[in-house]
Amino acid sequence: MKKSNLLVRALKDSCPNCGEGKVFLPSTGLFKLPEMLEKCEKCSYRFDREPGYFIGALYISYGLAVLQGILAFFTCYFFFPSMSTFWQVVCVVAVLIVFAKKNYKLARILYIHLFPW
Repeated sequence: MKKSNLLVRALKDSCPNCGEGKVFLPSTGLFKLPEMLEKCEKCSYRFDREPGYFIGALYISYGLAVLQGILAFFTCYFFFPSMSTFWQVVCVVAVLIVFAKKNYKLARILYIHLFPW
């Protein structure tokens, strides 16, 4: 595995071992959490190693949410200077809700790629 392809594989939802199989099942519903496959379809690489393995992915998800919240706030603050504080908070919360599902998937995939077995 080439190190330069690590981020590309993570963003494409690819297996950290072979780079061909998918980590998550295709999305089935708007309010349903993404379902993770047990193994890679191509190389049988196990994604879920032990109970509590993905607790570390919470830190990545938190970091992504903080970054998105800060970017949303600064966008409201600089591009809409007359916007009230209430509406700035509403915009930040809306951004966090919209990206929550993607953050969940991306955090787990990045965690698998950063700490493979």
